[in-house]
Amino acid sequence: MAGTADIIIIGAGVIGAATAFELSKEGYRTLSVDRNREAGHGSTSGSCAIIRVHYSTLDGTAFAYEGYYYWKNWADYLEIADERGLAPFREIGCLVMKTEANGLLEKHKAHCAALGVPLEDWSADQITKRLPIYDLRCYQPPKRLEDPGFGEPTGGRLEGGVFFPTAGYVTDPALSSHNLQRAAEAKGARFRLGATVTEILTSAGRVGGVKLAGGEEIHAPVVINVGGPASSQVNRMAGVTDDMTISTRALRQEVVHVPSPEGFDFEKDGLVVSDSDIGCYVRPEQGNHILIGSEDPPCDDHVWVDDDTDYDRNFSDQWRLQAMRYAQRVPSLGIPSRMRGVVDLYDVTEDWIPIYDRSSLPGFYMACGTSGNQYKNAPIAGKLMAALVSHCENGGDHDTAPLQFHLPYLDRTVDAGFYSRKRAINPESSFSVLG
Repeated sequence: MAGTADIIIIGAGVIGAATAFELSKEGYRTLSVDRNREAGHGSTSGSCAIIRVHYSTLDGTAFAYEGYYYWKNWADYLEIADERGLAPFREIGCLVMKTEANGLLEKHKAHCAALGVPLEDWSADQITKRLPIYDLRCYQPPKRLEDPGFGEPTGGRLEGGVFFPTAGYVTDPALSSHNLQRAAEAKGARFRLGATVTEILTSAGRVGGVKLAGGEEIHAPVVINVGGPASSQVNRMAGVTDDMTISTRALRQEVVHVPSPEGFDFEKDGLVVSDSDIGCYVRPEQGNHILIGSEDPPCDDHVWVDDDTDYDRNFSDQWRLQAMRYAQRVPSLGIPSRMRGVVDLYDVTEDWIPIYDRSSLPGFYMACGTSGNQYKNAPIAGKLMAALVSHCENGGDHDTAPLQFHLPYLDRTVDAGFYSRKRAINPESSFSVLG
């Protein structure tokens, strides 16, 4: 019936579409509802789509390393052909600079050793041989342009970094969501795009479905909130925020696109690079450009947004700040007068670790707070949500005895309570886009 489903998924971004795919493989009749007219055309389309394996927590590292294998084997995972083609994953590796701010990566290296994640210690000479445009003088801590010391070296030189070969980026994140949509549809999933949810319905003490703009009701005993930057609004609609110690908010972000310096093809020869000395991360961008994002150092203001449909989409001084910070590392970088890049929203929690959980309303689930550092985990997050729904709907009490979730590629079991809505803020987090 058109007005019913086993499970309604609010959101058809990369994690929502992956969740639909995984649940459909388990035999559930899913219906994905998204106000955008294409899957992945919300915040997913603005994602930098970096695939990396280094995280500040062991659980986060395990989840990311598991996730890498699905992108590595994308066609095998989807089991379908998409008329638009498959989203390419460029496995070029990720270099993370060793700095005081990240403890010279000793904790990250320990997590990788525990999980068998490959890595290489690079000296300063190895870095400049691989990236000859780089100047490794130190500038920490990152500063604002108006700071009198901006652009002045603070003494010393970066001594090296850690290179993670199992990393890179997806060139078209919106296409990856479309791939997942087609894979889900091949398993029986349905998608209602261009439809806005205005109310969460309840019946007999549990969720009962959703109401759409225009008044149409769709009934289902299970609803999953994968609403991205709208997730907090959806949770308020459902009335499930009272028992949550972790919440989500929409955070405005800017990403810069600048041309590669003359004489160096960053699109062909560049890497994903994380550099907390200057508070930036970068990756190659099409057209021999460099994409530059902020690692959210303390000096950068957080611009929180209450309404994810009504916010300033114009570039601000933050655009030039990020370009100028990166120019400290690459003195030959040209900074164009015309701004190019992306202004979009992240959906984040207080500790930047997502919520993958049930809620206080039976049948209502959440995959929220995922922006900035969870794109790479979409396939395994979808598997986790499918397992969580089955666990809880079959009588499991996830709040008191959390689901023990198996990571197939790593053959490792993790405690899904790590992502609980009722957890304490995790002090091991980076409290930034790095996770």
